[in-house]
Amino acid sequence: MERRPLIAGNWKMHLNVADSVSLAAAVAAGSRDLGDRDVMIAPAFTALAAVAEVLKGSSVFLAAQNVAWEREGAYTGEISPAMLMDVGASMAIIGHSERRHIFGEDNEMVNRRLLGALNSGLVPILCVGETLDEREEGETFKVLEQQVCEGLEGVPGDRLPSLVLAYEPVWAIGTGKTASREQAQEAHSFIRDVLADLYEKNLAGQVRILYGGSVKPENVDALMAEPDIDGALVGGAALKAESFDRIMHFS
Repeated sequence: MERRPLIAGNWKMHLNVADSVSLAAAVAAGSRDLGDRDVMIAPAFTALAAVAEVLKGSSVFLAAQNVAWEREGAYTGEISPAMLMDVGASMAIIGHSERRHIFGEDNEMVNRRLLGALNSGLVPILCVGETLDEREEGETFKVLEQQVCEGLEGVPGDRLPSLVLAYEPVWAIGTGKTASREQAQEAHSFIRDVLADLYEKNLAGQVRILYGGSVKPENVDALMAEPDIDGALVGGAALKAESFDRIMHFS
């Protein structure tokens, strides 16, 4: 089944507003000739509104790096789906490994965030992935199945194609290590099988699954050649216009 590729840049806690605007403008300009794939960027919360203005008239999607599950309320430090959509965001990264392993977000919280986003009209990008210890102990598939199943709890089948998954092996994020194309494909294929078991094969075949873990201009072509890798969630290489442009133009 044909799935439209998605190249997503996660800027994490980098760049002030001026630098974010400059980079966003470069991404928008570089994506003008891309008619067969989608591009998304996720700046820091402080730059979302300014970047949204720069992206007007372009095909680049704007995403937040996290999202709360309630529309409003006494949740100090959180930002609701309605607030994000108000400043122009249409997507949200949820369950990123740094949220899980640094800030202690478990599958239940990830699921609440995902449902809050989905029910509000934001497209969730659900991140899953194993640590080095879990991989070395042979628990990769067990971890992935649990994160997918618990992360998607309560999501009806007809909503499944409207969300995105991202496989990001924790041991390959910011370390310079990258899963081989075979390792990445194996994990993506397994995730799609889990989706097929949870829902049905046809629905699973419609879900885009991105690879995230030290994606660079040098390895993006090989990764994107794999049948179940539908895009990339890019960290460090998304902070430079030249490197992200090359990744956007993978062949």
